Amino acid sequence: MHCHTKNGSLDSKIDIEEYVRILKQKGFQGMLVTDHNSYNGYRAWVKLRRQRKVRSDFVVLKGIEYDTLDAGHIIVIMPKRIHLRILEVRGLPVHMLIRIVHQYGGILGPAHPYGAKFLSAMCSKKMERDKSLAEEFDFIEAFNTCELPESNAKARAMTVKYKKPGLGGSDAHRDAYVGTAYTDIAYPVRNNDDLIYAIKNGYVVGCGGQEREPKEKNVILRVVPLGGVWKVYNRGLALLKSHTRRMNLEKIFWLNMLSTQKEKEKKEKIQKKIEDS
Repeated sequence: MHCHTKNGSLDSKIDIEEYVRILKQKGFQGMLVTDHNSYNGYRAWVKLRRQRKVRSDFVVLKGIEYDTLDAGHIIVIMPKRIHLRILEVRGLPVHMLIRIVHQYGGILGPAHPYGAKFLSAMCSKKMERDKSLAEEFDFIEAFNTCELPESNAKARAMTVKYKKPGLGGSDAHRDAYVGTAYTDIAYPVRNNDDLIYAIKNGYVVGCGGQEREPKEKNVILRVVPLGGVWKVYNRGLALLKSHTRRMNLEKIFWLNMLSTQKEKEKKEKIQKKIEDS
């Protein structure tokens, strides 16, 4: 439920085809691709299946790990027929991301919520100031193989406090860590719509995995003072993409206006028929 491919994440060393091969070999039935601000890993899989006419019972689902402006990394899962370009343009404030995702029928939750401060929602100043935002998440990543036991324990406690389902993710960027976390779902999931339904309706029955030894990622992030560097980097990229983000937000606004107008016209027609009958 948290997988990075080199097709869509610059920091990953494993492509989608190899990912699928390893997971199938380990007995998994599916995966959620969650590249950083990109759907290219999922697109690569779709292209591969079309080119080779691959038929498989293994399910590859489309997700994204979004870099918010003020609350770290958030995993987003949208319905299968919804394609929002804005989700590939990093830098939205978390409250706006929540609103857009829910408006289009999607779900979202914090990745590694108590991990490295500058990457994790519950360690951000935004969430510290407004803890009510946590109520609006649809799930919590309750287990991440990159994190220390105490971080995962806090994440599990968060699922209890907010009564949210907990998911497990390997957060794998290397083949050695593929398949080291799992999420058990007692519902047949064949596409994104099935996954959203299962998560929202209580069909997630467990998650867990194997924490990494040595915990290379955590050692680096906690020893090197990267917080300030990351803040500048993240806000800098968000600023660079501000025009693209604004253009996409305007499209969403006008689509909503058009939808509202159509609904209004539809209601007026129905009302007129009632009055004429």
